[in-house]
Amino acid sequence: MKRAGTAVLVAGLAVAGLAGCAAGETSPEVTTAAAKPALWNPCTEIADDVLRAAGVDPGTEETGLAGVPQSGWEICGWRGPEYSLTVYTTDKTLAQFEQKPGNINFADVTIANRSGRQFRIEGDTRNAFCDVVFPASQGVVQLGVNNSAIADGPLDDPCAYLQRAGAVLVPAFPK
Repeated sequence: MKRAGTAVLVAGLAVAGLAGCAAGETSPEVTTAAAKPALWNPCTEIADDVLRAAGVDPGTEETGLAGVPQSGWEICGWRGPEYSLTVYTTDKTLAQFEQKPGNINFADVTIANRSGRQFRIEGDTRNAFCDVVFPASQGVVQLGVNNSAIADGPLDDPCAYLQRAGAVLVPAFPK
């Protein structure tokens, strides 16, 4: 099951005002903004052996949310026997994550010698999700863990899984 509620999903909509020109008229001068640099893509940048060490199967890769790309984001997820994890990148800021309604219980954490902000999603009554957002030069990189709904036996706290998986994943994240 994908974590559609975990990330801030703000679809960017570019609206361009285009004026038609009659024959012989010239178009007004248009100033274009510099193109944003491409976001770091976890699907192509995290090696399979790192994913296996994090406890997930590289063969289960899924891009986007439930396979649907999200404008302004690079999203990649994988499943393992006990949990699934998703890595998100965006140019959003840490402050935007902290101000988003529904993101709660922020706490400072350090994973693989990198500081981040761990948070939970309001309404997660099953204690199934845990997320950490790491500031990066492009914006943020988010690591999310979701306990498996089909695992046998009791499941660990998803933040414990996130700490273990993050220990091998976070060194691959952009600074």
